[in-house]
Amino acid sequence: MPVSNGFLDYIFDQLSKWGGVSARRMFGGVGLFRNGKMFGIVADDVLYFRVDESNREKYEAEGSFPFKPFSNRATIMSYYDVPGDILEDPEELIEWAGESLSIQLMSN
Repeated sequence: MPVSNGFLDYIFDQLSKWGGVSARRMFGGVGLFRNGKMFGIVADDVLYFRVDESNREKYEAEGSFPFKPFSNRATIMSYYDVPGDILEDPEELIEWAGESLSIQLMSN
């Protein structure tokens, strides 16, 4: 699950107007945090945001798939890949990131 510095820099640039985002390397990928809460994962240069029943259908409608940390296991986490058109639009990306952070805050 390597993450290139260039892709991580791009994510931070796209989220820069939101502010307060930090990254922590973990298990070969990178966790994205805001206010100490993890709302995203970067693995293999793909960005994933936290989902639940409130927004999962939106991701699925865009053709997104759940993050599977191990391709040879059935483990599926509550993170889905962010669609390319959302990733390219900083305002939309911040909106989707905010939803993911809210989901994380409600789950704790």
